[in-house]
Amino acid sequence: MFHAPQGNQRAPLPSAREAPQAREEPQAPEARTGTRAEARTVDRPARTGETGEKGAGRDPWFDNAKYLAIVLVAVAHAWEPVMEGSRATRSLYMLVYTFHMPAFILISGYFSRSFTAKPHQMKRLVTGIAVPYLVFEIAYTLFRRWAGDPAQVFSLTDPFYLTWFLIALFVWRLSAPLWRTLRHPLPVALVIAALASLTPDISDDLDLQRILQFLPFFVLGLILKPEHFRLVRRRAVRLAALPLAAGALVFAYWVAPRVRMGWFYRATSAPELGYAWWTGPLMTLGLFACALLLTVAFLAWVPGRRTWFSVLGAGTICGYLLHGFLVKSLDYFEVVPAHPWLKEPAGLVGVTLAAAAAVTLMCTPPVRRVLRCVTEPKMEWAFRKEPGELTKG
Repeated sequence: MFHAPQGNQRAPLPSAREAPQAREEPQAPEARTGTRAEARTVDRPARTGETGEKGAGRDPWFDNAKYLAIVLVAVAHAWEPVMEGSRATRSLYMLVYTFHMPAFILISGYFSRSFTAKPHQMKRLVTGIAVPYLVFEIAYTLFRRWAGDPAQVFSLTDPFYLTWFLIALFVWRLSAPLWRTLRHPLPVALVIAALASLTPDISDDLDLQRILQFLPFFVLGLILKPEHFRLVRRRAVRLAALPLAAGALVFAYWVAPRVRMGWFYRATSAPELGYAWWTGPLMTLGLFACALLLTVAFLAWVPGRRTWFSVLGAGTICGYLLHGFLVKSLDYFEVVPAHPWLKEPAGLVGVTLAAAAAVTLMCTPPVRRVLRCVTEPKMEWAFRKEPGELTKG
């Protein structure tokens, strides 16, 4: 979901697929705000995980957050080919890139709290993450060849464009049991991310640089509890989020011409960006703080009730994986050079609305049903039956 300068471009996504089965956390007195329905839904995450089924236990707040986040992802990607020369668009792009992937990763970590590598969890890890990664890695490679680059090679270990998030989520999910055994997991994850940011030439295999630099957000999600999300949804936080977002936008406009976007992609180290090694840890901590504040501001204004787009939150994996074909088409077929008016204000608005509408359609239930054979394959033939299943049979 992120943009890379040249070659195999990678970008973000889909959310976690395993819902926590932990018992309800006791509600702290200071967190007893909002409606009773809000408290119940945050305490009871989706029982069906992220499979796209509308179970009785799904929390519309999380579904709303995922849908709104994927819209921001698609819109930001659509801005990439048209934002050159527009400081305002670059500022918005920078602001969105500061928090949209951290928000996704944090939610993914939260829904990975119950992962203990049990057989049924490993099966879902393969069918829900590994299989879509392989299928869309091939699909994007073939699309690039068809669009005019027959030399484009398929690589199992070098994720192409959007698929980097799938392989990252696979690795993070496998590491979840380890992080839960540590006394101070978040500081350890931040140290690892800081070390990665000052280490050039980390192998491109599995996009390891991004896996390490985004790791703290996943670990933070693992250690969050329901009451933390209740605090985010308090009225005071909503009101504070408004001046915070406004101030962040003004700062982004000021700093836009002065900072390289490579910092936000987390795909390269400080030396590779042309900075001194010590700037890597500083930027890691600074961007982590900024991303966390903006994520809180974003989540604070996510509707807690069921809305018309709540059902679309279960299909974000489809919207994420499919919208890349449209975005890459703008580049492969040189749409923007042929229509320079797209860089004008009216064109930018049109691109924004078109991207939001397209990814919305891609998240709808009919699209999910069509892609279920890829994003949620059963693959019973590939796995041994668990002892309980054998007894039932």
